[in-house]
Amino acid sequence: MFPSLPQLPDPEAVILQFDRALRTVFAPATSRRPHPDAGVAEGELSEAEKRHAAGLMRVNHTGEVCAQALYQGQALTARNAEAARALVEASEEETEHLAWCERRLGELGSHKSLLNPLWYGASFGLGVLAGVLGDRWNLGFLAETERQVEGHLDSHLDALPAGDAKSRAIVEQMKADEIRHAETAIAHGGAPLPAPVRMAMRLSSKVMTTLAYRV
Repeated sequence: MFPSLPQLPDPEAVILQFDRALRTVFAPATSRRPHPDAGVAEGELSEAEKRHAAGLMRVNHTGEVCAQALYQGQALTARNAEAARALVEASEEETEHLAWCERRLGELGSHKSLLNPLWYGASFGLGVLAGVLGDRWNLGFLAETERQVEGHLDSHLDALPAGDAKSRAIVEQMKADEIRHAETAIAHGGAPLPAPVRMAMRLSSKVMTTLAYRV
């Protein structure tokens, strides 16, 4: 049996989402919390190490752009106010991740992915679809997204240059936040996703990470 369609979003909410999209993709992000690498000394990195670290942090930044889009799309179509609130709170912390990664990219002499508008649009569409399917699947999608992001961050902690303590501090705090977001989604009733959906998410993530590392 197909889920009932959610109530159409209020026009004002749609306008707010459009504003958030523009700010996420084009405006500098800000953080209410201190940057995790504050007070951490800059290590001596070769040019090759800087390029590699920047590629990894660019992937992390793009991942947070996608997370912003997913959560905003999901919150727009969520039926339950508590579920929507959990999604918005996760989105706000992802904004801080954007700020941390963006500043680190600048310190490494690099830039954000040029494809971020594309990633945002595709992820927002997926978020809307997840919300339409109902809150259990919506929150399950959030939890699975955070688990997969946690896996990416784990691999980045292994791959970052040994001397790049600043990037490592950022990634470690991001990982802690993602774990908490997944636990919150499950606590609110998130359902495990079918294996084919999880596999499709991994494949699409692989495409994004490969391109964002370079572009």
